[in-house]
Amino acid sequence: MSLQVVINFRVIDESADWIVVDKPAPLLVHPANRRPEPTLLGGLEMLLAYELGNGGRPGIVTRLDRETSGLVLVAKHAAAARELGGVFMRREARKEYLAVVLGWPEAEGWTCEEPILRAGELGPSTIWVRQRVHPSGKFCRTRFEVMERLERLEGRFSLLRCFPETGRMHQIRVHLAHCGHPVVGDKLYSGTGLEYSEWMATGWTPDLAQRLFLPRHALHAAVLAVPWSGRTLEWRAELAKELRDFVQGNAVVPTPGVVIWSRHD
Repeated sequence: MSLQVVINFRVIDESADWIVVDKPAPLLVHPANRRPEPTLLGGLEMLLAYELGNGGRPGIVTRLDRETSGLVLVAKHAAAARELGGVFMRREARKEYLAVVLGWPEAEGWTCEEPILRAGELGPSTIWVRQRVHPSGKFCRTRFEVMERLERLEGRFSLLRCFPETGRMHQIRVHLAHCGHPVVGDKLYSGTGLEYSEWMATGWTPDLAQRLFLPRHALHAAVLAVPWSGRTLEWRAELAKELRDFVQGNAVVPTPGVVIWSRHD
């Protein structure tokens, strides 16, 4: 099965300094060192052609993985990028993600503070981006709250609110896997990473579907709050349709690949 990329990002809010969009999965944010394909940045450059023509330069402030959907904050020019970058460096922003995970956690809420690092720093690793919990890693803290416990024919799952208080690579996914509740569809952290290697070699297959349940990992950037010009701005993006369908017990139908972008009120 070939990967279909959808560029139907929705503009949530916009000013002369920044723009906030709701990114679908599996859309890349930046171009990667591989075959050319559509990206969020490419779509934004077309959408913001007027600003670029007057000296602007879009800069991604909050990056999401290819398979993570939800809110992305983008600065329209260098001065805004510096100011917003400082907000996140000082940890003044607030982020909330929604995740669908395997199983029912024992607690209704808990905090994970396990340090993480790149697996390749400890020895040979066939997957360069894979992270792991390790005492010599960097400090991380994520809070979790159970929103809903659900049952499907495939088993028990939970919908969680996730509050990353630090910003390490793959932090939420690594912490949830460490806690015994990996994100549904997570090819890197549902097991040893074998699923990711299989997917890279063969694409999405019926065997992977039986083990992972979703062709994308079920993580969504739902809330972003940022101090700006003396007040706090807050944006929200509802759970992506394919994840809502899963939570509601419906069959998940892949979205056909189309290329569109537009502003929305």
